[in-house]
Amino acid sequence: MTLKLSIILAVIACCGPVGAAKRPNILWITSEDNGADLGSYGFDYAHTPALDILAGQSAIYSNAFATAGVCAPARSTIITGMYPPALGSQHMRSRAPLPEGIRFYSHYLREAGYYCTNNSKKDYNLIEPSGAWDESSRNAHWKNCPAGKPFFAIFNHTISHESKIRLREKSFPHHKIADAPVPPYHPDIPETRRDWAQYHANISKLDDIVASNLKDLADAGIEDNTIVFYYGDHGSGMPRHKRWLWDSGIHIPLLVRIPEKWKHLREVAPGKKTDRLVSFVDLGPTVLSLAGVQPPPHMHGKAFLGEHAVAPRQYVHAFRGRMDERYDMVRAVRDKRYKYIRNYNPHQIYGQYIAYMFQTDTTRLWKEMFDEGKLNAVQSAFWEVKPPVEFYDTKTDPHEVRNLASSPGHARERARFAAELDRWQEEIRDLGFLPEGQMHDRRGDLTPYEFGQDAGKYPFRKIKAAAEKAASATPDSLEQLRAMMSDPDAAVRYWGATGCIILAEKAATARGDLVKLCKDPSPDVRTAAAQALFVLGEGGRALKALEGVMREKNAFSRLRAMNVLDHMNETARPAVARIAELGDSEKIGAYGENYIGNVIRKAASDLGISSAAGKGKKPRGKQRQKSGSKRK
Repeated sequence: MTLKLSIILAVIACCGPVGAAKRPNILWITSEDNGADLGSYGFDYAHTPALDILAGQSAIYSNAFATAGVCAPARSTIITGMYPPALGSQHMRSRAPLPEGIRFYSHYLREAGYYCTNNSKKDYNLIEPSGAWDESSRNAHWKNCPAGKPFFAIFNHTISHESKIRLREKSFPHHKIADAPVPPYHPDIPETRRDWAQYHANISKLDDIVASNLKDLADAGIEDNTIVFYYGDHGSGMPRHKRWLWDSGIHIPLLVRIPEKWKHLREVAPGKKTDRLVSFVDLGPTVLSLAGVQPPPHMHGKAFLGEHAVAPRQYVHAFRGRMDERYDMVRAVRDKRYKYIRNYNPHQIYGQYIAYMFQTDTTRLWKEMFDEGKLNAVQSAFWEVKPPVEFYDTKTDPHEVRNLASSPGHARERARFAAELDRWQEEIRDLGFLPEGQMHDRRGDLTPYEFGQDAGKYPFRKIKAAAEKAASATPDSLEQLRAMMSDPDAAVRYWGATGCIILAEKAATARGDLVKLCKDPSPDVRTAAAQALFVLGEGGRALKALEGVMREKNAFSRLRAMNVLDHMNETARPAVARIAELGDSEKIGAYGENYIGNVIRKAASDLGISSAAGKGKKPRGKQRQKSGSKRK
């Protein structure tokens, strides 16, 4: 090694790449559980003076979207620049491992000489590779950046989180409860108006915090060299917003302030709106591009600013998997006007009982009013089963309450979006077509991503075709479903049985096939068969199969079986009593959530049974660590 080369390497080791100090600082200010409910987005009820001033200095993105309506899967998207259904991190609190070669965008920034801090929430839904941050804590701050280095810093603010809607404050400085706007799908009752007023009051509190973040930059004299992003992590924490793929759940505010020194990086002049479609999957590649770093080719997202920016995208994509303790599978694709949603579990109602969601007064009272028959058709829809397809014109129907899935005048548009959804799912090789427990059982020692990309191990097209057939099942397709139930692939058998659940009593001639599946090697197949048999009046057979699944080691399979038992109500009393006595203390996810215990407690409460669920008793089986469980 020459002396000259040694000196260059030493400089890089101490100070980062040559020219790193000449790169812009980048500050991300993020907030939780709030949509684009700001004055700068034309929302009259808002009181957001600091954010509105920031908007006047920024590009205002009117078509920015999260990929999921809930934090952890959305954050999984941002930190990797990849779609979670490809990584196996599409379910809430999944903690999926990453293969070598796929890292966080912050790794690349650090290698480029940036000092990277996170203050302080992570919740990436992934097992974090080492070296992602110089500092990640409640004390992490760009002020700790060594001299001569540019910084990338995140401040995550939680004052607007769903839980803060439950503060029960009685009045608010800038918002009258009586004036709170109520969307047409919510019941217009005092409690709902109060929840909405509290939500907006929390955004005003957030506004004060953002003002402080920006003042710190100004006081340090570095705002002219710092690019500032502000965005929310998904829609509001109100029901039918958070966790869902309507715009109420995924449309987010995004402001990007680029100072005069770096004006050549701007897309539009300060204070101007752009209708460019932006997805969360684009944020990682964009911050790399602004830092002068070429985004790695494995990232699904594309930069929309900086030297590596690409042409605007035509579509954004979104997904919904397991939400806390309740399973679901929904996919969506949107352009600037239309939204196409595919529901793969149309036999389930939208508003499944999620313990955390039901702590909000609006949720609880809304459901009570539905049970009492006090709602109109639009308000009732959330508590009813889903159609296989939803299609909305968001220009004429911004609340997405008029489903155009059967409209002859929109047939060509629907076909275009259906084809785009198919294309995207195949491109990323969507792992959502596998039950969560089966996905982990089948992947062996591979990461979910590696397994999903292997066509020999994951026959994507075959399994997707089975899911499409099941989700749109008609009596005419019953013979195809029966053939699927004898397929060598367990996922195809699962979808065959799921199709029988959807057909309900119209699947009666498949009773014998379902009985055979109650002894299937796959616990998820046994669970689907048991649910179909219950619908056909075979409660005894169903209970026997489900109690067997509740003794499986895989916690995700147990969770799915417990969900079915919960829906069986009085029929399941003997099984629920036995399970409630033992309990299941399995912890799933980064924060030790006892999701199986949540469902046991709900099922037991509905039946008037006392429950030991989650009270420290050991679960029936210990799930392998690689399936994503983390014991504490």
